[in-house]
Amino acid sequence: MNQPPRQRPSRSGGKRRPGRGPDEARKNAGGPPDETFQEAACLKRLVEERIPIVVRLRTNEEFAGVLEYYDANFIRLTRNQTPNLFIYKHEIKYMREQPEPAG
Repeated sequence: MNQPPRQRPSRSGGKRRPGRGPDEARKNAGGPPDETFQEAACLKRLVEERIPIVVRLRTNEEFAGVLEYYDANFIRLTRNQTPNLFIYKHEIKYMREQPEPAG
């Protein structure tokens, strides 16, 4: 007298909602988003406040200066006593604010 297990009634009335499968739930469960859309706000603040920064490239070269201009593909780094640089964003490993000298 083996009876098949009873199925639970569907809460959605039997209709499947698109994008709610187990794969979708796993993809959205936890983890950081791929894009925060904060890049423009951060770069704008660096330009407006003329904050000194250090840019490290993927080749581990570092350049210090002030961010003067940016767009979707590159930044312009203005430096003292040396030529200004146009750096493609895809070549940047990271940027950080330059620590102020102690004293």
